Amino acid sequence: MRPNPGKSAAGPVLALAFISLIWGYNWVVMKETLRYAGPFDFNALRMALGSVFLFVFMAWRREPLRPPFPAWTAILGLTQTALGTGLIVWALETGGAGKTSILVYTMPFWILLLAWLVLDEKVRGALWVPIVLAFCGLVCILEPWALGGTPQSKMLAVISGVCWAAGAVIVKLLQRRYRRLDLIRLTTWQLIFGTLPLIPVAFLVPSPPIDWSPYFIGSIAYNAILVCGVAFLLWTYVIGRLPAGLAGLGTLAVPVIGMTGSRLQLGETIGFWEGWGIALIVVALALLSVIRLRESRKADLVPGQD
Repeated sequence: MRPNPGKSAAGPVLALAFISLIWGYNWVVMKETLRYAGPFDFNALRMALGSVFLFVFMAWRREPLRPPFPAWTAILGLTQTALGTGLIVWALETGGAGKTSILVYTMPFWILLLAWLVLDEKVRGALWVPIVLAFCGLVCILEPWALGGTPQSKMLAVISGVCWAAGAVIVKLLQRRYRRLDLIRLTTWQLIFGTLPLIPVAFLVPSPPIDWSPYFIGSIAYNAILVCGVAFLLWTYVIGRLPAGLAGLGTLAVPVIGMTGSRLQLGETIGFWEGWGIALIVVALALLSVIRLRESRKADLVPGQD
């Protein structure tokens, strides 16, 4: 779907800001929610209810209810929903919300590398600069030279980013094969397929009983309705009306909001090397988005494309 340049960008930009607030603050919400439930119980509940919300919306729109490309959608659900979200909440169990958000948001760089291997999309020229910066930032945060402490949370967050990147490459592969890809139907069934393995995991992994406090109930509603439902629907609206590079630039606010919120609300602190690593990754993300924005503008100027 190409952006529609004929309409005002005010609506999509406001929608993008709202999305960033929802997704960014959710890192704090998820971290706080783990005081009331185990990570796997919480994740299964939020994904299941998010699936229901999107399915009801799809039925209300009277769209086809059959899953598109069942095999591919199931693989997408396993990589992004089951593994991607599952590893996030597992990482948050022992890791800080701000640091975890930054590590998961190394996803765009994994997309570049996986697309190079799977889709033969070459990484050329200036794209190597943000990749190298992000790698250096990752090394600073992981601190392989430090023998103390456990790297489990950090590695889980990085692997989650790789899983999200793998899912994005699958979507790009489907977009190449099928011109008209219904993102709402694809994501709804992705959540449904991905939630199926999360439910037995929640039952099998020992965890304390869920504390059905007002905060926990509010968090489940926030994740199911706003994070999985409203924000995604707004995202499909944004990518249909703004260049991909500009939309990607807007989502840079997500880890920044996550970092700020975790600092102000949770009192999380950042070490010397972690601070340098986070700064390098944020700069790399910004540089990557600017490069992609320029590429999309050049593509729009090429005649004969539709």
